[in-house]
Amino acid sequence: MLSVAVERLAGLELPLRNDAASMRTRRSARSMHSIRKDPKEDKGRIPHPSHRHASPSAPWPWVDLEDEVDPEQLECPLPPIPELCDHKSCASEGKLGCWTGYPQSRFPNWTHRQVVKSRIYAALTEYAKDDGFFTNPGPLIAEPGGEREVWDQLINEERPKDTRVRAMFIENMSGPVLQMLGAKYNIEPFFWSSSLSWIPSRFQEEIQPGVGDHITITLTFLRSMTNHDAIQLSAAFTKSTDSLTGMGAPSTLLGKQMIDPHSPLALYSNNRLLVLDLLAVHLIRNINGSTIISFHPSLDLPTTKADFLHERIRFAGQSVYWQSIFQKSPDPTFVLLTFVWHAMYAWDEALENLYEHICSLETRVIETSEMPLTRELHIIRAHHLHYTSLLDDFGKHITFIRETHNPALDHLSAEEKQFSKRIMERECANLLTESKRLKAELYMQERRLKNVMGLVFSSVNISDSKLMREMTEAAVRDSAAMKQIAYLTMVFLPASFVAAIFGMNVAEINPGSEGTLPHYFAVALPLTIVTAWVIIAFQSKYIFEDKTNFLKRLGWPAYLVLQMIRKKAQKKEGSIEVISEQNSFSSTEIKREYLRGHSD
Repeated sequence: MLSVAVERLAGLELPLRNDAASMRTRRSARSMHSIRKDPKEDKGRIPHPSHRHASPSAPWPWVDLEDEVDPEQLECPLPPIPELCDHKSCASEGKLGCWTGYPQSRFPNWTHRQVVKSRIYAALTEYAKDDGFFTNPGPLIAEPGGEREVWDQLINEERPKDTRVRAMFIENMSGPVLQMLGAKYNIEPFFWSSSLSWIPSRFQEEIQPGVGDHITITLTFLRSMTNHDAIQLSAAFTKSTDSLTGMGAPSTLLGKQMIDPHSPLALYSNNRLLVLDLLAVHLIRNINGSTIISFHPSLDLPTTKADFLHERIRFAGQSVYWQSIFQKSPDPTFVLLTFVWHAMYAWDEALENLYEHICSLETRVIETSEMPLTRELHIIRAHHLHYTSLLDDFGKHITFIRETHNPALDHLSAEEKQFSKRIMERECANLLTESKRLKAELYMQERRLKNVMGLVFSSVNISDSKLMREMTEAAVRDSAAMKQIAYLTMVFLPASFVAAIFGMNVAEINPGSEGTLPHYFAVALPLTIVTAWVIIAFQSKYIFEDKTNFLKRLGWPAYLVLQMIRKKAQKKEGSIEVISEQNSFSSTEIKREYLRGHSD
């Protein structure tokens, strides 16, 4: 199955009606039921800044990846940039003026839901009271057995007039359709292989001066989603981690998760998952019309779907900021930048959730001192290192887009080419700045993780020290008690000894008894010697090696005698060697004296 959605970028032709702002306001008000409540509404706490919503170049202001896009806004036939108002005619007929509809009156892409989420609506109501647009031609479905019809439609379809860029979002693609697209657009096979194998790649090919070229961008980025969404999207995720099905069972937040940076990272503190996603885009830049192919491989992984990204790119066409760029520059590469912004949004949201999780870990470490937390921290740090490498590669992709010349613009004048180049450098600089900020945030999180790990070890050491102190105090108490018992035993020891002597049934003490003292010593002394012999054999670890058998250990007296004889022999040999050396030294000195006297 092939689902292809095509977007067309054309010039402004429809006039703006006077009731545009009010119509958009009513349309947005009807969609208020789908507003997602902002989880950061605690006014007593400074929220973590959402940097992705701070720049006008962001194509989706205050619309996160899980927010619903207003369908009526997408299908609106009105141009996204309203005409400038003279601020006089709008105040006629009893109306206050165009300012009452701000910000929607000047920025129609800011729906009521976005105004509420950005806190602008609260600022407006809670105070002290004293030439281009996107169209959707629809999907193209390729069913099995209908390859001929699809091919005829692809090769015979005439490109609509004034169409500058066409985008295709491909999902569930079959082999014949891959061949059709590869043959029609002359796509390098490396694009398909890199996309199917998740290999980050960026290259330019089919360079024709004055005509166009092909650009391939394949990159891996980080995305955040809920556990429920991941289960619905991926049947294979439960194989990569055992903790997803039993969230209450594990003793740590990550449970039994594998230390694999390519697998999803479960954040149980906020019920989120950090998963790797893929952006695979092939841009065909041509003077007669450009085409963007966004490929979404069919994998058992929670990746971005074709219809989702298709909706996002259409919504970017509603942005006033980007619409002005599309009108001023014919370069189709700017549409490619909106795809890259999708990955940037995903990165920022994911690191926000990871930051919240690290904060919860710090709180948990302060309140408890559990040694199993170190495994969880090591898993996060392993993922952290992988995320850093992905961000480095992300920046290289942006630099590649900025520095890759577009041959389709060679027909423009030098002033127009310089203008497009300047805007491209500016937008790529914005993306690179955001990428550097994300890297700095990752570095900050890494340092906080090290701090948490040090705190865990310190807490565990303090707990161990307290436990050792308690054990030492208990041992001292036991030692004092045993000492008192020993003193008490020593008091009664003489009397016990005398009682034992006088209680012996021997003829010398108890006349009439058959036993005598020699009988007593004849039995007691051998038993004492045997007992001492066996005890020394068992406790002879300082005499024999550990693996010595018991029979050899029983011969410890002979072994000790042999050792004493060997030591004496070694000492005697050592003394003989010393004496011989001294004698040889003396004879040498005598010879020297003799030779000296003889020479004299």
